[in-house]
Amino acid sequence: MAGRGLEPIAIAGVAIVGGLVLFSGFVLAIGHDPIEVLGVIFEGAFASAFSWQNTLLRAAPLILTGLAVAIPAQVGLVMIGGEGALALGGLAGASLALALSQTGAPAGVVIVLACAGAMVAGALTNALAGALRAWRGLNETIASLLISYIAIAVFNHLVDGPLRDPASLNKPSTAPLPESLMLGPMPGTDLHWGLAVGVVAAVLAQVLVSRTTIGFAMRVAGGNVRAARLVGLPVAALLVTACALGGSMAGLAGAIEVLAVHGSANASLLAAYGYTGILVAFIARQQPLAAIPVAVLLGGIAAAGSLLQRRLDLPDATTQVLQGLLFVSILASEALYGRVNWKLRPIGLRAGRTATAERP
Repeated sequence: MAGRGLEPIAIAGVAIVGGLVLFSGFVLAIGHDPIEVLGVIFEGAFASAFSWQNTLLRAAPLILTGLAVAIPAQVGLVMIGGEGALALGGLAGASLALALSQTGAPAGVVIVLACAGAMVAGALTNALAGALRAWRGLNETIASLLISYIAIAVFNHLVDGPLRDPASLNKPSTAPLPESLMLGPMPGTDLHWGLAVGVVAAVLAQVLVSRTTIGFAMRVAGGNVRAARLVGLPVAALLVTACALGGSMAGLAGAIEVLAVHGSANASLLAAYGYTGILVAFIARQQPLAAIPVAVLLGGIAAAGSLLQRRLDLPDATTQVLQGLLFVSILASEALYGRVNWKLRPIGLRAGRTATAERP
């Protein structure tokens, strides 16, 4: 039916409105005007060129961490370990870039190899959770979360220990990258190339899951594992592959944050992009291409946090409350799928009557 194609958009819209209503109740409870608060959030996110710049800079890693959840979801897995994969990806990217810069290799080659190494680190991190699910039957959600905690602990240990730059006194970090290895802005903009990489990755991921044989096999395995095994699909390999692909996206996000924003691997990488990516994927209904506008929306909400703090004296975490309520609303909206009558009646017909063409 024509209306059925609008179902994901309509229900996601209703869920977002529901989350805003819940957030408005929260704002009232703490003694502020919801209209004013939402207006400041919009202003900080989308009202000016500067706001858009901040929004898109935050959207760049969110697209990739959203893909880290959306790709494994094609095989029916709920992976929430993007934060750990991002951390190890950023650390691997920084370490490789520093090591390769000593060889005299061209900057472009060093950047590509650093990003590739980061993708491998992220892929291995998430593939471990996929392997535990495929061959040991462990719940991938819990496994990926625990592995993420371990990955973050390893990141903190290495950055604050063996790989720490002695000159980083206040904030432990690896040695800073040479300026020649930093990703510059895209021509005519103040936005780094990470945004373009994220958009291209989302397009390629959409093609993979919807237009290729392996994508079809993933969806079959995600829809019915028993049927997939009956037709001879390598279900275990598909599970691990999907997790590895998703983890590589989170690892790439970490490398881009290092190469384009921070200039080294440090605690600033742990900005909850991996956790927010879960919300991106759920609002996007696990569709890679839809992760782009959703990442922009959530990036805008995050960008407005500092303006809320300056303008209304609200804590920066207020935007995290909004994101949390949106997540709850999105989860609750899952019950609406397949339960709404989307049949469109011809204009002018009264309820209970059928169109002339349907009469005997």
